[in-house]
Amino acid sequence: MKTKIFLLAFFAILMTTNTSAQDDCTIAVSLFTEPAKIKNYKGALPHYDKVITSCPQYSVAVYQYAVKMFEYFIEQGDQAKIKDLENAYQLRMKYFPKKSKKGDIMADIAQIKYDNGIGDKLSQYNAFDLAYKTDEPNFKSPKAIYTYFSLVMDLYKDGQKDIQEVFDLYDIIVEKIEKEEGNYALQINKMIEKEEAGQKLSSKDQKKLDGYEKYLGYYAKIKESVDTKLGSVADCDNLIPLYEKNFEEKKEDIAWLKSAASRLNAKDCETPLFYQLVQQLHSLQPSAASAFYLGRLADRDGNNTDAINYYNQAVELETNLNKAADYTFAIAENYRKRGSYSNARSSYFKVLEQKPSKGICYLRIADMYSKSSNDCGGSVFEKRAINWKAAEMADRAARVDASVAATARATAESYRGRAPSKSDIFAEGMAGKVITINCWIGGSVKVPNL
Repeated sequence: MKTKIFLLAFFAILMTTNTSAQDDCTIAVSLFTEPAKIKNYKGALPHYDKVITSCPQYSVAVYQYAVKMFEYFIEQGDQAKIKDLENAYQLRMKYFPKKSKKGDIMADIAQIKYDNGIGDKLSQYNAFDLAYKTDEPNFKSPKAIYTYFSLVMDLYKDGQKDIQEVFDLYDIIVEKIEKEEGNYALQINKMIEKEEAGQKLSSKDQKKLDGYEKYLGYYAKIKESVDTKLGSVADCDNLIPLYEKNFEEKKEDIAWLKSAASRLNAKDCETPLFYQLVQQLHSLQPSAASAFYLGRLADRDGNNTDAINYYNQAVELETNLNKAADYTFAIAENYRKRGSYSNARSSYFKVLEQKPSKGICYLRIADMYSKSSNDCGGSVFEKRAINWKAAEMADRAARVDASVAATARATAESYRGRAPSKSDIFAEGMAGKVITINCWIGGSVKVPNL
């Protein structure tokens, strides 16, 4: 009986102690977070150490407010707070790993150190490199992506990185940007499909759409900036002598051959060296890349059948869907230039399945529609109405690809200018009617209401 009484008393004391500790944490956290919520960081700071010492696992919100607080002090010029910021991030990752995106956090730390001149360029580069390699899916910040590449260029100019490392990272960065663009474009397409189906977007969906389009704009600017940063380093005048110089030494190195051929191809460098590289690569290791380059050579020589065969081989052999889409784009371009518009459109849509942000595909389809207007429809009105269909495609290009948005919007307006005018619509009594398109384009187009 005495033992039972003792145990009950013990658990009562324990529960009281735990409740007291929990109450102490609630008070301590409140003293920190309440002023932090209203950005009174000077009032919040004195209570921060007690929270992370006594109640480090209380809430992830503690570290979210801590980051904002230390960022504020850093912006005010207090660089000593950079260590505190990094520690807050580290504690968050330690105690709330499932609520912490490592790639994003590590990139943020690296960016703040870079912005404030902490460490040399090599250590700064290594911090971004580690963030990317630790958690690539969450390494998404456009600013961090650009800084990562900018640093490797600086290190190359300082003699600390060789040109091949620059090219390798450039390929990685461009693929990363295109991946993120594709993710946002996919979401935009879903919204567009809702609108085209007659559904009005909710305020929440409209806000999301605005955010997607904003980020697409950021990535387009970053891609342009990366290309500008690479600049003349990757011009044909520099690439050709560089690869000619190293060809004999590197001609058994498959990785080098792939990189060299890729770079010359990307810049459309006209040189016999490209043929040598491709033939050597294909003889050592027939691959999707070597088949694609042989297709490019056949294309240049006007051998369309060979070109398409090689491009199809490239698509079949390629395991990287992103690259396979690039090869499919070459197929589409070949068909389009030959006037085989239906085949070209099918190929462009295959590209968009993998790369929904590749707006040039929509622009190409729009151009083919407009050029086919005289071959479609039984009357002048119907023929000109095809331009509304072309304008729809150009509009979509502007929505999903910020890099072509200005051109696409101007192009769409040009197509609408070729479509029937309001007076034409009134005279023909066609307002609001649907025109079925019977040529290769297919589908239909709705005449605008007056």
